[in-house]
Amino acid sequence: MCFICNFKTPAVNPGSDDTSSPRWQARRAFLLAAGSTAAAGALAQVDVGSSSSLRKLVPAETLENSARQQYTQVLSEARTKGILAPDDHPQLQRLHTIAQKLIPHTTPWNPRSREWKWQVNLIGSKQINAWCMPGGKIAFYTGILDQLKLNDDEVAMIMGHEMAHALREHARERLAKSQATSIGLSIASQLLGLGSLGDVAANLGTQLLTLKYSRDDETESDLVGLEIASRGGYKPEASVSLWQKMQAASGNGSPSFLSTHPSGANRIEELQANLPKVQHLYEKARRD
Repeated sequence: MCFICNFKTPAVNPGSDDTSSPRWQARRAFLLAAGSTAAAGALAQVDVGSSSSLRKLVPAETLENSARQQYTQVLSEARTKGILAPDDHPQLQRLHTIAQKLIPHTTPWNPRSREWKWQVNLIGSKQINAWCMPGGKIAFYTGILDQLKLNDDEVAMIMGHEMAHALREHARERLAKSQATSIGLSIASQLLGLGSLGDVAANLGTQLLTLKYSRDDETESDLVGLEIASRGGYKPEASVSLWQKMQAASGNGSPSFLSTHPSGANRIEELQANLPKVQHLYEKARRD
């Protein structure tokens, strides 16, 4: 049962910028403060290689602006339906607490994230789903928390995984690859500064919510998210129990989360192999 489906929150102007009003600024101030203390210079313990240079075809700022607009629309629609969690909702406060511990460890993975206005919201829905748009716009659905009965460590692994998609700019890369192929742009032209997909990034509609990532993208996000969550003081082993729960849930249908986050047969094995690399990060975080 949805915890927040009966809550009603005031409607807002759908055209307004969610980060510009005093109310929104106050509501998200804790996340901005957390982000300002980023752990610069931390050495990565997991190996995910370098990001694809093809992503540069899509201007980062343009994509992040588009994401912010989509995020505002999603929140506005949820608020109108009365399914956007209010500030004092226990599950939303739980998400905020976890986010506070993870955000300081994101900057080493993407220097741009230092300027992101991180946001976390909770939407009342039976969907087993969560996502993070470019620029740090995060949403969880009550279904993924309630139906999988996630503990804080497992929630942190999901949040870290979703943050990693944004930090590694997987949406930017996916769009660049698909559009460059369709219009004949090449990596060579990008490197020479001859091509840009700014118009595509500015007119995405709702594509950011339905992008399907590659297996490599998923592996990167699993490992980067594992490290971020471990640095935040959450048990690395929770990454394994999370995906065991996700696999069990997939036997009763296809969770929304799995439609954009396919579960490979070797996913758990990959995570288990990387647990020793981040165990000391978790132990250090617990001592500090």
